[in-house]
Amino acid sequence: MPSHHQKKSSAPGGGSQRQLRVGEQVRHAMAEILAQGNVHDEDLEGHIITVPEVRMSPDLKLATVYVMPLGGRDTEIIIAALERNKKFLRGEVARRVNLKFAPDLRFRVDERFDEAERIEKLLRTPAVQKDLEQDLEQNPDSDREEEQ
Repeated sequence: MPSHHQKKSSAPGGGSQRQLRVGEQVRHAMAEILAQGNVHDEDLEGHIITVPEVRMSPDLKLATVYVMPLGGRDTEIIIAALERNKKFLRGEVARRVNLKFAPDLRFRVDERFDEAERIEKLLRTPAVQKDLEQDLEQNPDSDREEEQ
């Protein structure tokens, strides 16, 4: 098979270059729409919502929008409000991002912050601290190698 007909390999981070680029464009559009307060919904008013990531399907017809309200409060209410306003948001994204088809939007809570906090707490537990101290006692040079 000629090389120009072969399927491109996925880029690191979950998708082709095109998926990543379009996902970033949709993310910027969603963040702008939410920041400007263009969505008139009581449940969204008074909330600052960040959009840390948008993942696109390979055909670019589905956008999974990861959101996190400031402080991590009322996530279920925010997701429900975004779902209610999905048609409006899809139209706004279509106006701002030049694609052949406006992607269908799916909203999810971004749980990366919770996961990072959970790992941080685990690292601070006495058992892990004890293991780290034992490792340093057994390999005193390993700490110096990392600093160089």
